[in-house]
Amino acid sequence: MSHSFFFAASVVWNFGLGMTWLVVPLYAAGQGLSNAQIGALFSAPVMAQVALNLVGGAYTDRIGGRRIMLASCWAIVLSSLWFIVAKGFWMLMAGQIGLVLSRAAFWPATWAMASELPGSRGIQLGRLNAATNLGQIAGTGVCGFLLAAAGFDVTFGVLAATGLFAYFAGLGTRPSPRKPAAPSRKVLAAYGPLLRQRIIHYSVLCAYLSALPFSLSVSFYPLLLAQYGYGEQASGVLVSLRAVGAIAAGLIAARFVRTGPETLWPVACGVGVAAGVALVPAVNHMVPIGFWMLVVGLGSGAMTLYFQITIAESSRPEERGAALALGGLGWSVSHFSTPLVMGFVADRYGIVTGFYVIGLLGAAVAVGIGFMRRWAFRLP
Repeated sequence: MSHSFFFAASVVWNFGLGMTWLVVPLYAAGQGLSNAQIGALFSAPVMAQVALNLVGGAYTDRIGGRRIMLASCWAIVLSSLWFIVAKGFWMLMAGQIGLVLSRAAFWPATWAMASELPGSRGIQLGRLNAATNLGQIAGTGVCGFLLAAAGFDVTFGVLAATGLFAYFAGLGTRPSPRKPAAPSRKVLAAYGPLLRQRIIHYSVLCAYLSALPFSLSVSFYPLLLAQYGYGEQASGVLVSLRAVGAIAAGLIAARFVRTGPETLWPVACGVGVAAGVALVPAVNHMVPIGFWMLVVGLGSGAMTLYFQITIAESSRPEERGAALALGGLGWSVSHFSTPLVMGFVADRYGIVTGFYVIGLLGAAVAVGIGFMRRWAFRLP
């Protein structure tokens, strides 16, 4: 596998993803959708993401992640072009489903590919997460200026182009050797034994908490900043600071993150995520908002790396794609529940109260992770 093409495809694809964080919620709000409708727009398609995550993880183990990664690039191209003509809730929902499916396919495939790279698994996954967040930073920042200068149609056209560039970069990667599978074994058969492992359930909970800030970045962070009076450019810079923190986690914390029952990494990261989410709206000023965005990104980035390493270290190579896909279910649950809860609370009590509620939820999950650590790693 050509490392440079692999990381280039990850950067470019995530550049497009970073653009969607800003353009999709603002596009929906500009068409007059309520907070509850915007919440449903981001949560409902996740049901399809769950199914594709599992199927994609299983096929990654059979045919390798490269083909699935390439298909996900075309999904973002087609969805972006659809948004140009989409009007109203249901057309926007169709476009959002395409983006969610692309996301569901791309991440487990690239996680599995990175876990097979030579060298330290933690460092390679950290580099992938850093590349991921670098692309998201650039995409979010550029999107704010594009929206201000050229409007929604041009922005969605640029988004489609990023999918094409990611596809051509992905063509430069070498396919992994096909992994043998028992002739009588069905594609999804690996999930039965994996679901009986305590470490998988624990990792799903860690993944859920690591995804909370991301779920808010693609839905309600831009709306909060718009309510506070920030324009597209300022919103793009502030939202991208979450990814800056995640890059620091990927490049620095990757050398220190350890898995096992003794480490306090998941508890410390969970507390940081919960505090950051709750305190982002506390003071309407760029400095504290930017600081808490960085804290949220650092905590969620380190937690993401922790659950990836935990699953990769505890799974066999022939089942690693399926195991990582199960871990990704935590992300799916977060992407489903967080916008839904935020939309419900924001419509009734205000968007700031919604962030406080999500922050309390994150704190409760962090406490649960603290109690689950020893249970998860205990030998049966």
